[in-house]
Amino acid sequence: MVTAAALYLRWLGYRDIRRADQRPPSGIGLAARGVVAQVDPTITPASLRDVECLWLTAMTESADCVYFSLAGYTDDARGRADSLGVPLFVLDLTGTPQPVNSRADDLNAAGA
Repeated sequence: MVTAAALYLRWLGYRDIRRADQRPPSGIGLAARGVVAQVDPTITPASLRDVECLWLTAMTESADCVYFSLAGYTDDARGRADSLGVPLFVLDLTGTPQPVNSRADDLNAAGA
């Protein structure tokens, strides 16, 4: 799952993907120049707090952020991600990221 997210970020145009210096509250953090990403492999939907924490981390790094979840997102998390401009992806059973919101659609279409 982490490998799939890293490969997808590379496909989008981000280079030198690595484990993030700051560990997210849940899941695994990835980083590259200009982006931080969170990969949440849990079986519970990502929460509003999860999205906000990723966004705050990105702000401190002066970077964009991307969230990948296996179980999806709560309605509150989706609403907050939309208001903060955070692209949300769900990883399907094959490990392929699927856009969940319009920011993810835009990123998927345009790349980094």
